[in-house]
Amino acid sequence: METSEIAGWLREEDPARLEVLWREADAARRQHVGDAVHLRGLAEISNFCARNCAYCGLRAGRTDLKRYRMTAEEILECARLAVSLGYGTLVMQSGEDYGIGRQWLAETIRRIKGETPLAVTLSLGERPAEDLREWRDAGADRYLLRFETSDRALYDRIHPPLPGRRSDRFAILRILKDLGYETGSGVMIGIPGQTFMSLAEDIRLFRELDLEMIGVGPYLPHPCTPMGGPRPADAEGNQLPAAAEGDQVPNSEIMAYKAVALSRLACPSANIPATTALATVNFDRGYELGLSRGANVVMPNITPPSYRALYEIYPAKSCIREDQETFHRDLVRRILAMGRTVGSGRGGNVRFVRARGDGDSSGRRS
Repeated sequence: METSEIAGWLREEDPARLEVLWREADAARRQHVGDAVHLRGLAEISNFCARNCAYCGLRAGRTDLKRYRMTAEEILECARLAVSLGYGTLVMQSGEDYGIGRQWLAETIRRIKGETPLAVTLSLGERPAEDLREWRDAGADRYLLRFETSDRALYDRIHPPLPGRRSDRFAILRILKDLGYETGSGVMIGIPGQTFMSLAEDIRLFRELDLEMIGVGPYLPHPCTPMGGPRPADAEGNQLPAAAEGDQVPNSEIMAYKAVALSRLACPSANIPATTALATVNFDRGYELGLSRGANVVMPNITPPSYRALYEIYPAKSCIREDQETFHRDLVRRILAMGRTVGSGRGGNVRFVRARGDGDSSGRRS
C-alpha cells in the first residue's frame, strides 16, 4: 500500500467503505497473529522527565506535579502481580528519567528475569546506546520508542531537545534493532499541523522500519501544557501553524481506528495494542473496537494505585479508575465475548520469534 492510498483511506468517511477497511484489517490480524489477545502488565515506574514536550503532562516544566520513582522492590511486586494475573509481559514505562540509572535498572531486569517467566518491555524514552546495550544484556526483550510524527519540522516544534543533543529517534530505532530488541514505535493522531499525507507517510514508515510492535492513538494534550489550551502553542509559547484547510488530521476516535487498521495492513505480523487512549475516548467500547479493527494486544495498568494518578500524560486516563483484579476479570470477559481468546506465554512477535528460534510462545491459537 503506497502513501497516497493510505492517505485516501485516512480521508474516507463513507461508513460502508470503512466497513471494508475494518474487515480487511481484522482478516489480516486473524491470518497473521491469530485470535489471541495478549495482555501486558504496564508499570509506570517514574513520572520524572528531563524533556519539555509541549503536550505531555509529565513535562519537566510542570512544577505543580508531585514526582515519584518506584523502588526495585515495588517494580518486582508489579512483576509478581503480572504473573498472578496470567500476563506474559511486564512493560516498564517512564518519562525520560536519568535518575533511572543504567546499572540499577539492569539489576532490576535481572531480578525480574530470574524470579519470573515474564518478557520485559522497556519504554523509557531516548537513552544512550550504552544504556540500551546494558539492559538488553541484562535480559530486556523489547523496547518501545514512538517517533510521534515523521514531519521533522512539526516534531521539533513540539519536542524540544535536551541541550546540545539533537533528537533522532530513527537512529535509536536502528540501534535497538541491531541490539536484538523486538522494536516498537508509533505516532499520535491529530497533532495540530499534522496533514493526511504526513500521517500516511508515518504508516508507510512502519513497514519500512520493519517494526515488531506499533502503537497509535489519538493526540490528547494535557491542559497544563502549551498545547492544552484553546490556542495550541509550541514549547516556546509560539502558536502552532495550522495545516491547510481540509488537510488537518482530526484527533478523533474514528481516525485512530483507521490508523490501527492501516498499520495492521502495512505490518501484518506486528503486535498492535488497543491503547489506553482509545479506552479513554470510548470507555465502554474502545478496547473492543480497536481489537476488531486490527489490534491484538491490551496493556492493563498494574502501577500501584498511589502512583497511578500522578502518571497523567494526558487528562482523564481511563486506567486511573481501574482496580487491577476487577479490571482483569472484566477485560477477560469482554475478550471472550468477542469470540477471541486470551493469549498465553510471552506473546512475542510471531515473525521475530520464528526467525530467532528462541521458543518464545506467541500464544497463537486456532
